[in-house]
Amino acid sequence: MREYLKVPKDRIGVIIGVGGSTKAHIEEKGHVKLDVDSTEGTITIESDSLSILSATEVINAVARGFSPEKAFRIFEDEQITLDVIDLSKVAHTPKELKRILGRVIGKEGKTREALESLTGANVSIYGKTVSTIGYIDQIQTVRTAIEMLAEGAKHAAVYSFLERKRQERKRSQMDYLE
Repeated sequence: MREYLKVPKDRIGVIIGVGGSTKAHIEEKGHVKLDVDSTEGTITIESDSLSILSATEVINAVARGFSPEKAFRIFEDEQITLDVIDLSKVAHTPKELKRILGRVIGKEGKTREALESLTGANVSIYGKTVSTIGYIDQIQTVRTAIEMLAEGAKHAAVYSFLERKRQERKRSQMDYLE
């Protein structure tokens, strides 16, 4: 199997890592071979196994602004995945896109931090996208919160929603343990 990815050129160095360490880790954990063309910003991933899917997600996560360490969570648990929301599809103008991204980040990064701390997911804002690494329920909660922010909901309402979802998750975990 062979997969081709186009990634932002400014993220190629992060994907390669110091002395090729990140690339080597992706190849080892993903059971893949990577060919990186830094001038074109393309990566070719080769493998004979389905692990090519995990390696592709890890590379896409790093390309969307995550640190390699956070992206490697995808290798650790097959239930963990990457979700990318392209906000340029909901914003009608560059000014509106900037406003929505600002609302998702929040003052001094407070909203992004709340998204992470109240869901347990990792969140990255890069370019026109907001990306999440986590379990499906975490991703769905973050996605809903971002939709609320994009539609103009007050931050307090979004924080209340996130807190309510966190409590529901805690209750369902307790029910599961009983």
